[in-house]
Amino acid sequence: MKQLSVFEGTLHPPTEIPLAEKVRPLAINDIKGQANLFAPSSALAKMIERDDYSAFILWGPPGTGKTTIARLIEKQTRHTFRSCSAVLGKIGEVKELMERARFAHLNENRKTLVFIDEIHRFNKSQQDAFLPYVESGAVVLIGATTENPSFEIIPALLSRCHVFVLEPLADSDIYDILSRAMPIIPKKLAIETEALQLLARKAGGDARKALNNLELVSRHAEAGDTISVDFLAEALNTRSFFYDKQGEEHYNLISAFQKSIRGSDPQAALYWLARMLEGGEDLLYISRRLVRMASEDIGLADPQALVQAMAVKDAVHFLGMPEAGVALSQATVYLATAPKSNSLEKAYDQARADACRTSHFKVPPAIRNAPTQMMNEFGYGKGYRYSHDFDNHYSYQKFFPEHMEEKTYYTPSQFGFEKEIKKRLDWWEALKGQQLREEKKNE
Repeated sequence: MKQLSVFEGTLHPPTEIPLAEKVRPLAINDIKGQANLFAPSSALAKMIERDDYSAFILWGPPGTGKTTIARLIEKQTRHTFRSCSAVLGKIGEVKELMERARFAHLNENRKTLVFIDEIHRFNKSQQDAFLPYVESGAVVLIGATTENPSFEIIPALLSRCHVFVLEPLADSDIYDILSRAMPIIPKKLAIETEALQLLARKAGGDARKALNNLELVSRHAEAGDTISVDFLAEALNTRSFFYDKQGEEHYNLISAFQKSIRGSDPQAALYWLARMLEGGEDLLYISRRLVRMASEDIGLADPQALVQAMAVKDAVHFLGMPEAGVALSQATVYLATAPKSNSLEKAYDQARADACRTSHFKVPPAIRNAPTQMMNEFGYGKGYRYSHDFDNHYSYQKFFPEHMEEKTYYTPSQFGFEKEIKKRLDWWEALKGQQLREEKKNE
């Protein structure tokens, strides 16, 4: 009995087929928005042209053509093609499928193309089960995922696969797809150009979403109607916001936010802040990043930056959304427009490296804690110079471990308050030099 592909549906095809299925491309050249992927010199184009495949992963957002590519390969390849979905299938079924592929490879010298949709849904140990079949050549794995393969596919499997990246479709591509779909709608409808453009924009690069929205709107219309922008807004009655709080886009947006602040661009920083807030990002997560940036990117160039960031943390707790958005905006603009310095971060990184390398060095006796008489007798605290007993409330002594040279970790920048800190450091350094010269003269 022939095994059904996940693409084939049931033995008795339904009469009601979604619009997105009706307009699915029938040839590679019909796929919109992925010109780079199918350029004549590209690896994927050559695989398809020669019908000679090696393992690969299709990575891209929903509605960009991953499943369509797999279907077209199934349609034209001479090789055995099997498919399953990590959402609908069980790992046991996949192993059984691969065992059949191994049998065909050993006994008939045939390799099998195995397409696994949503491959990231299989956990790491389940993915391990694919390895022997891919390594032996029995299976040419074709995976599709919306998640970053670097995070979701085990390294051993990923190293054996090409990764082809599908980009979100441009609005113009989606507009063309929607235009092609209009005559297929059972009702005789017209649509304003502006309404079709709005549908394309609202899809966020996802052709399937655009077609589903068009189908939904068409059900609300009567035969002979013209779909306007107002009709479209009323029929959809929803706001779409494209933000993935768990996946790669979460990290991309916080990265863009932080780099905009570091780059002293408050306008862009506010935009990325709004994208995260309107997408439902955790307020405390954003607050923590602001606190981190206040020290990492500004530090003592503006000591008030950390004060502002800590204040907004309390404001977020007190207010919640939507009011907290303004408080977060205040801290964002303050940090973006503050003078920048990473002197503290560099200083700590250098000190940390030395601390890890010299962690066995003892604290000098003079600056050890001596809370008991016995410790005093052992010399703890002996020779310590209490700064307040000296002129200028300063007396130099070495605070580094005995067997370690003194180091300079923190060097203030020339920006903001760090200019004042440099004056202070220079003053202390001058007092130190004067004392050392006097001690040398008295020797």
